[in-house]
Amino acid sequence: MIKKLIFILLAAVVATGCTVKYSLSGASIPPDAKTFSVAYFPNNAAMVTPTLSSTLTDALVDKFSRSTRLLQVPEGGDFAFEGEIVGYTSTTASVSSNDYALQNRLTVTVRVRFTNVIDEKASFNNRTFSAYADYDSTKLLTEVEGELITQIVDQLVNDIFQAAASNW
Repeated sequence: MIKKLIFILLAAVVATGCTVKYSLSGASIPPDAKTFSVAYFPNNAAMVTPTLSSTLTDALVDKFSRSTRLLQVPEGGDFAFEGEIVGYTSTTASVSSNDYALQNRLTVTVRVRFTNVIDEKASFNNRTFSAYADYDSTKLLTEVEGELITQIVDQLVNDIFQAAASNW
């Protein structure tokens, strides 16, 4: 009986002495960080689609606005993002036994510079992120491009968010 009482008391002391910060987004933002900024990501890829830069930039702003307590500022945030789109390619993803393309793959590559003013060790410079989506080879890229870009940008933004705001 005394062993049980001691165990319960020790468990209560340990439980009240420890705090854990949980976040549904997986973000681990330093308490001193208050702001974030996202510079426009120009499209410097050889193949360019007109809306990709604004779609990516807006999606990154939206992700940090929705998933963190940080406030957006035009520039110089505690979490600051800059970058460029460096790749936009469509290639064959799979081929039939008769050497006909069955699936094509749209790949977008982004180079990101992230500055964490609060914890400079967490910053990264010119880190590359890539994401892709496959589509049926019987369709033209222009027919499916809008849907593919949405999927690809979502994955890129999630990857950038995890790299910048999570200590995993």
